[in-house]
Amino acid sequence: MRLTGPMRAVAVLLMVGLVWLLVNNFFGGESVHVLSFLGGSSEQPTPGEPRPRKYKCGLSAPCPPKHLAFRLVSGAANVIAPKVCLEDQMIMSSVKNNVGRGLNIALVNGVTGDLLEARTFDMWAGDVTELLKFLRPLHEGTLVFVASFDDAATKMNDESRRLFEELGSTAVKELAFRDSWVFVGAKGIENKSPFEQRMKNSKNSNKYEGWPESLEMDGCIPLRPPLDH
Repeated sequence: MRLTGPMRAVAVLLMVGLVWLLVNNFFGGESVHVLSFLGGSSEQPTPGEPRPRKYKCGLSAPCPPKHLAFRLVSGAANVIAPKVCLEDQMIMSSVKNNVGRGLNIALVNGVTGDLLEARTFDMWAGDVTELLKFLRPLHEGTLVFVASFDDAATKMNDESRRLFEELGSTAVKELAFRDSWVFVGAKGIENKSPFEQRMKNSKNSNKYEGWPESLEMDGCIPLRPPLDH
């Protein structure tokens, strides 16, 4: 039997209503846009309104030539892992399975921008000797990207703090239990690094129970000219 115009409209409305009920029940009562679920769009962009453009690593503006775009995100509490993005490539993340509790460090060639090594150091139950062996032999011009996760300070000793200070850190001397920390330094830097943030662990201001909020930092780092031989 073929449906007439009014009957067909009623049938379409009944079908949409049934789909909404099924989708709503499937997603546990969460609000779901039926048009989006059916392949349509429930929101149309305003005509003539440009969408904000994102550049490498989500920066709001492009980096100048011979600069590296980066974004560092520290871990959130002991749940959400940190991220390190360089030149639009995620070089450290939970997806890459190369991050962990403590300090997450990526070494980058300061002339070419190539990733040299990425490692994590457990600063709660690990051995600080491993961190010292990693930092001591760095070559001149090596860029060092650091993002904390959970606790980055318990196993810190005087030498490890001094090594980070030599890379340009000013916050590491005060870094304490469960502080959030993101930092970019370089071997042989003459001044203190402009790329560093620290959020103190304080029960009066913590965003999470027992932990401060996650830190996010991005920017552009100039590449070094090749060293003369």
